[in-house]
Amino acid sequence: MFWVPVKYTKLYLCRIMEIFPTQYSLLSAAGLNKYLATKYGLENTTCRLLIHNVSDTYLVESKDDDNKYIFKVFRNAHRTAEEINGEIELLNILNDKGARVSIALKDLEGHYVQLFHVAEGVKRGVMFSFAPGKVAYNLSEAQIKIIAHEIAVIHNITANLDLSYERKSYDVDILLTNPVNVLKPAFKDLTKEYEYLKEVSERVAGKIRQFDMTKFSYGYCHYDFLPKNFHFTEDNHVTFFDFDFAGKGLLANDIASFYVFFFIEVFATKRFTQDEADGLFAVFIKSYREVRPFSEDELKSIRYLGFAFWVFYLGFQYENFEDWSNMFFGPNFLRERIKLLRQWDEWYCKE
Repeated sequence: MFWVPVKYTKLYLCRIMEIFPTQYSLLSAAGLNKYLATKYGLENTTCRLLIHNVSDTYLVESKDDDNKYIFKVFRNAHRTAEEINGEIELLNILNDKGARVSIALKDLEGHYVQLFHVAEGVKRGVMFSFAPGKVAYNLSEAQIKIIAHEIAVIHNITANLDLSYERKSYDVDILLTNPVNVLKPAFKDLTKEYEYLKEVSERVAGKIRQFDMTKFSYGYCHYDFLPKNFHFTEDNHVTFFDFDFAGKGLLANDIASFYVFFFIEVFATKRFTQDEADGLFAVFIKSYREVRPFSEDELKSIRYLGFAFWVFYLGFQYENFEDWSNMFFGPNFLRERIKLLRQWDEWYCKE
């Protein structure tokens, strides 16, 4: 408890109440704009919140030209200082070796990470270059070929790489076993759905373990290669960003995360038939193999790793329920997600 002068007749009493424990504060965009202008030597900029999530993303724009930046504020419960530095190191390596990625930017004093003293303690923020172009949700065959080439380029760099800083590792337990255990309380009123989730996750985990993993490529995965995380320019140059989930694992996990795009286009938007999606995915694999090998067993594993992708992120949503998913995470959402998992299982995992 702290004390400061407070006038009370002729007496000066002092008191500031202890700050109540806080889980997730939000930095003012206006205040952040002034702070970043000073730290990075920017002039005449605006700053606005783009995404309030497990971390917060702000768009910084110049009023005088087309320069844009992304400033990301991390929550300690989601990303430690070690993990943030690992992401920065990974992006620097990728950029230096020619991968098309958004990079972290140093301030005028040569620092990548900004510290903010807030109610819950210290939050860390990083300025990133803005990926030119925009999201392309209706990907063309030409764009799919480009994505495949560039992901293969990234994998050529990250395969067998060791960073100085620790990042998450993705194995079967992390992707399937742990999330299923974590999710059990969320399904307290949906026992049949939970039993299905547990049964099929165990079956899929068993299928993954049957592969000879010593023959699979291993390295740092992006693990979220969906259209929301790369931009295309009008002349079809692609830039990848948001390596927030980057971690060590089978590189086939990245291909599985991109295959989710095709599944969504068939299952949700109905833009493709399954045959059309399979044809476009074959184009992707052929283009990837022009740059980097991808074995038949790795290709077969995609169906199971794709299922694991959905389960992992469902567990993540539940673990971070209080910070961003409380608006939609409930019984109806879980029923719909189980419906989706059943469809994936029916189409791809059952033999």
